[in-house]
Amino acid sequence: MIRINRDVRAPQVRVIGPDGTQLGVMSSKEAYFKAQDLGLDLVEISPQAKPPVCKIVDYGKYRYQQTKKERESKKAQHQIKVKEVKLKPNIDEHDFQVKLRRARDFLEKGNKVKVTCMFRGREMMHRDVGQRVVDRLCDELSEVGTPEARAKMMGRSLSLTISPGAKKKPIT
Repeated sequence: MIRINRDVRAPQVRVIGPDGTQLGVMSSKEAYFKAQDLGLDLVEISPQAKPPVCKIVDYGKYRYQQTKKERESKKAQHQIKVKEVKLKPNIDEHDFQVKLRRARDFLEKGNKVKVTCMFRGREMMHRDVGQRVVDRLCDELSEVGTPEARAKMMGRSLSLTISPGAKKKPIT
């Protein structure tokens, strides 16, 4: 919580003027009266410092600037999402290339990709075909992504997750 004006409790504070100049170390009462003379507020900027740092500013303007900075920093952060690419073991070459392009786009944008190969009916007897399709996709994406672990069977689907970033070592 930010302390302002009379809420500043430290006996001595380092004061910064409204134009950014150092006014020196003084008592908090003296700093408060100086801020009052200028028609501004005394805002405690850094309470952990010895002595605490206070600035003479318009408190409303100061809060606006702080919220603006927080919004900008949140905007700069990129949320990593998990995108999914679904395959079948007997996928056609063109369909495979389309799925490959989509997965590459997701990885280049910094998202993780969950690759799922779904088996229907008698395809379950030939899991090795699905495994080869998933391995081929991983090999094709090796320059933009790294598999987090080996592909695992979960029910009737084989899946694995690929993280963005170049391949470091093969997973065995």
